[in-house]
Amino acid sequence: MTTKQRIEELEALREQALQAGGAARIEKHHAKGKLTARERLVALCDPDSFQELDMFVRHRCTNFGMENNRPLGDGVVTGFGRIDGRVVYLFAQDFTVVGGSLGEAFAAKICKVMDLSIKAGAPLIGVNDSGGARIQEGVAALGGYAEIFFRNVDASGVVPQISLIMGPCAGGAVYSPALTDFVCMVKGGSHMFITGPKVIETVTGEKVSFEDLGGAAAHAAKSGVCHIVEESEEDALATVRELLGYLPSNNLEDPPFVATADPKDRADDALDTIVPDDASKPYDIKKVIAAVMDDGEFLEVHADWAKNIVVGFARLGGHAVGIVANQPAYLAGCLDIDASNKGARFVRTCDAFNVPLITLEDVPGFLPGVNQEHGGIIRHGAKLIYAFCEATVPKLTVITRKAYGGAYCVMSSKHIRADYNFAWPTGEIAVMGPDGAVNIIFAKDIASSEDPAARGKQLVDEYRARFATPYLAAELGYIDDIIRPSETRRRLIDALESIRNKREPRPSKKHGNIPL
Repeated sequence: MTTKQRIEELEALREQALQAGGAARIEKHHAKGKLTARERLVALCDPDSFQELDMFVRHRCTNFGMENNRPLGDGVVTGFGRIDGRVVYLFAQDFTVVGGSLGEAFAAKICKVMDLSIKAGAPLIGVNDSGGARIQEGVAALGGYAEIFFRNVDASGVVPQISLIMGPCAGGAVYSPALTDFVCMVKGGSHMFITGPKVIETVTGEKVSFEDLGGAAAHAAKSGVCHIVEESEEDALATVRELLGYLPSNNLEDPPFVATADPKDRADDALDTIVPDDASKPYDIKKVIAAVMDDGEFLEVHADWAKNIVVGFARLGGHAVGIVANQPAYLAGCLDIDASNKGARFVRTCDAFNVPLITLEDVPGFLPGVNQEHGGIIRHGAKLIYAFCEATVPKLTVITRKAYGGAYCVMSSKHIRADYNFAWPTGEIAVMGPDGAVNIIFAKDIASSEDPAARGKQLVDEYRARFATPYLAAELGYIDDIIRPSETRRRLIDALESIRNKREPRPSKKHGNIPL
């Protein structure tokens, strides 16, 4: 065979690999509004930067006629590329080839790019669209999943790992995305579950649709498995690109700095009146975030789950920061089981990847109730405490209104080593709210008065004036300064610049034991 013939053979095989699923399956895939595996990776990466690896891999299975069905690439596209000029490693399961089912060779391809990701210190992005384990390969397929799981854990906290769910992801396959840092799903086109609707109906008698069981809405609002939901595959890919912009390539680097034309000393007078005079009235903490952060931009994470706490990424003076904020517009901003889990997970993610934390606090306490207590609010609330205590990145806190009881301690207080703690004049820092405190301390006084209601109101007003203010905490040094709300942006940028190179060594240990 001549050199020319060998090159022609190579080009023919490449074309065969590109069409491994066959024109009919690819057309059917497109008809559903879905991109192919390669199209997804090409769209995700900078133009002309995606480089495919292992295009010619074939499986070695000879069971159940599989020896006659050995497509090039074996149903998964792997390689590396660049996003905003930075190297990333990627894989995308190809549902048009053997249903995207995972076998030994398929798993080995994914494991190779995972290993390269760790070696190179580059983010790993996986696109999941698979029928699950390849039944014909038996335990070899199960072993392939386990090899991937091990690498997910090995890479955790070393390089960012992001999972895109763009089709089915069922059974043991769901645990790889669950082990990654972020899961992004597409409305109507993504499904995740351990057991499908038919199995559930057989075992429990419950009837449920694919969408209600494991669709994007279910996992975004109910289970918390999904961090980000988008309307289309194109939107999901664009959001992942944006998300990576807030994260470093690995745990030894800082997140990218993005210069901004937004003035550091920009003041927003609307913040001076955003907190209602009536302490029982809500306001939207997202308006505070938008007013303070660069250009009002905020990439929210877990937007539909545990809405009483808001988490996400923004930039402050060009530096990426993670925002953790109580949301008084939902459940009065109380901390409950889900909010504790959501906050703790986000805090630990930011700490792993050197993203400073900005905490906006307006919390009346932990949500009371039998369901919360029996559901383990003590254990789950301890996760948030653990996460903030464990974090060694710069930590800045602003108390906008309420900071009551144990929740005051938990939300990045000075006592758990926040670096800078500010309060607005509207801050209320106390063991509990004025009404509850007065009813406990002055119960006999109120009951014996001629007008219990009037006496109670008088005592509440006195308690609020004396204790429910930020000045006592500032007097004790627990608050570094009480600031005008409209100057919050400038004060936070100055504080962040001063502590950006923070170093905080901790005792040597294998690892802590977070209360899971």
